[in-house]
Amino acid sequence: MNAIADRYPLRMLIGAHVRDDDPITAARDVGADAVQFFLADPQGWKKPQRHPQADEFGQSGITVFIHSPYVLNVASLNNRIRIPSRKTLAQHVSAAAEVGARGIVVHGGHVRKGEDTGEGLANWRKLFERQAEQGGFEVPVLIENTAGGDGAMAKDLDMLARLWDEVGSFDAGFCLDTCHAWAAGWDLSDVVSKVKAITGRIDLVHLNNSRDEAGSQRDRHANVVGGEGTIPAELLGAVAVEAGAPVIVETPPGGQAADIEFLRGL
Repeated sequence: MNAIADRYPLRMLIGAHVRDDDPITAARDVGADAVQFFLADPQGWKKPQRHPQADEFGQSGITVFIHSPYVLNVASLNNRIRIPSRKTLAQHVSAAAEVGARGIVVHGGHVRKGEDTGEGLANWRKLFERQAEQGGFEVPVLIENTAGGDGAMAKDLDMLARLWDEVGSFDAGFCLDTCHAWAAGWDLSDVVSKVKAITGRIDLVHLNNSRDEAGSQRDRHANVVGGEGTIPAELLGAVAVEAGAPVIVETPPGGQAADIEFLRGL
């Protein structure tokens, strides 16, 4: 790994997805420079409240990223899902701004079987168009690639390219999840160059190992190091270094400190 470090000399910003009640303490417990957490129930539509540590992050020196609820699907052709998704995302963006977040991660979403994927892609464009009319998002929206599912907007690289044709001009950000990429069958040895050829950027890396084999379309995270993952730790490290973006490990909490220590060793 020294050869990698020599080729890409940089100081990686490394953090972890942590509990949302006390992110600052959780970050210090695992030696993290950055944290990612939810502002409300990730499986619900509830409007987030002001975080009790909102005024403390600036003084803590910890960089903050927010993950939006899993239920959001701004690509959906179903009005009962798409419209609440737009509203809830706007609420979470505002709450993310209150904690000084550097970005908010949103899954790419999907359309249902038999529906036109082009309409789902257009719904992403409409989201950014409408927000642009109001001055843009207060916090960068980082679209994350997903592990599986028919009609997904960000599972396959060719679909990601079509998505970026719709949203790239609006300064949309991108979050690369290595477990999702592995599950979707992407080759991690050149994933950074392929993604950047499409998006021109990687704003955040979710550096997760996988409990399943490549192409499984199963989203089951494992620690970067520790022996339970199917992705070689050195390969994950190479992705992190080449991406040159902040890194968040969304791995089992018991191994996060070791994951961060491994990455710092790069």
